[in-house]
Amino acid sequence: MSRIGKLPIAIPKGVEINVSDKNIITIKGPLGVLTQNVDPSIKISFDSDNTNLLVERPTDQIRHRSLHGLYRSLLFNMVKGVSTGFKSVQEIVGVGYKATANGQLLELSLGYSHNIIMELPIEVKVETTAERGKNPTIILQSFDKQLLGQVASKIRSLRKPEPYKGKGIRFLNEIVRKKAGKAASSK
Repeated sequence: MSRIGKLPIAIPKGVEINVSDKNIITIKGPLGVLTQNVDPSIKISFDSDNTNLLVERPTDQIRHRSLHGLYRSLLFNMVKGVSTGFKSVQEIVGVGYKATANGQLLELSLGYSHNIIMELPIEVKVETTAERGKNPTIILQSFDKQLLGQVASKIRSLRKPEPYKGKGIRFLNEIVRKKAGKAASSK
């Protein structure tokens, strides 16, 4: 048995789960609505008192074993997202690098000849902070974990941390391996 796949998914209060006959699962919660198309061979059911969601596989084939854990993880993230949400924090390291948020627009000044303006999806809320003596931070919040990860990855790709001084956009508490610079030449 898959150690992840066999775990039941607890359904918090205020979350509704609808399983259609074509294995399309819709999860509604206080933060939003998410849908997921599930492989027809994977069986989705509720326990006897409708407090847990169960994911079951028909056989022990390699394909079914891999889908079992995958869909359980996806459904768990959906339930958690619509009930509590997800958060991603990135910091901008570098002299003169800054970020400002205006609604769904994120304006980044990253040392290029022009500022970069990104329009974020409406499902993602953005907030920026710039405290004196600390690096500017970008805080992203969403109920969709996949979309949040894509947006955070896109922002990070605009100026990845470089290995010599560590300048760039990095996730909070991310460790950037630094290289030694050019050694002083000896005569």
